[in-house]
Amino acid sequence: MNSRPPTALIAIGGNSLITDSRHPEVEHQWEAVRETCKHIADLIQAGWNTIITHGNGPQVGFILRRTELAMHEVHPVPLDLIGADTQGSIGYMVAQSLDNEFRRRGLYRRAVAMVTQVVVDKDDPAFQHPTKPIGGFMTREEAQKFEAMGWTVIEDAGRGYRRVIASPRPLEIVEVNAIRTMVDAGWIVIAVGGGGIPVIRDANGDLRGAPPAVIDKDHASALMAIAAQVDLFLISTGVEKVALNFNKPDQRWLDRMTAAEARRYLAEGHFAAGSMKPKIEAILTYLEHGGKHAIITNPPNIARALNGETGTHIYP
Repeated sequence: MNSRPPTALIAIGGNSLITDSRHPEVEHQWEAVRETCKHIADLIQAGWNTIITHGNGPQVGFILRRTELAMHEVHPVPLDLIGADTQGSIGYMVAQSLDNEFRRRGLYRRAVAMVTQVVVDKDDPAFQHPTKPIGGFMTREEAQKFEAMGWTVIEDAGRGYRRVIASPRPLEIVEVNAIRTMVDAGWIVIAVGGGGIPVIRDANGDLRGAPPAVIDKDHASALMAIAAQVDLFLISTGVEKVALNFNKPDQRWLDRMTAAEARRYLAEGHFAAGSMKPKIEAILTYLEHGGKHAIITNPPNIARALNGETGTHIYP
């Protein structure tokens, strides 16, 4: 019997979907996804079973704005359904782009997207202290209207007002067994999009959509990587490598880190919240639960990073 092929989880960020904020239109998103999938296909062609997770922040913001503009005519869309919508649309784009790339290469692999629920604790303190900005900037007058609808709104560094929602910790991926089964059967699975749809269990144990929330994509990806016991956790982001003193005169790129070194750099404040910090935290969680190897790099360098030529490699 053949041994199981190595399995990788690739977490792709917003830069893989919208490379230029001045051109967020769908046709440009297609171009970005197709380009990213060429690089992911390099890894798959090298013999890896693969799980792909992705961000959805801009797309969620666009749908929110559309619902706001149409509120005088149609009902608003709850945030959990918006998360499901974006998982479906982005998953479709990634699956189609990969399948087309496989066909061009004569590679007999297929991709499938799965709408994924992620359980959070209904008593998570994050629900009492929402901090995750969502949607566009507003005037104070506009903000007051949303406050009257029950949203939490904050002033954002003099740039206007924004809604904020909870970002609870992911606890359980509902569809995890189905994802593992498909991966073991050779499918390339797109799952846990946008960190997954946040759901809670009610008093009867039934699943229900959580109050407005968004789960950090990198932390949810780590949970998936642990559950699937992947051999490689690769976070694809906007930079080729991780740096110390980023964008400062003494900036230093990192080729390799141990988990202990990553914890020390994290404690020293080298990694910014909302940027590199959650990625490093997610990788540390993965390594602390038996993970073997993690890489941070950008999409064009995925293949080179796999060959050890670039990227930041992190080990236990």
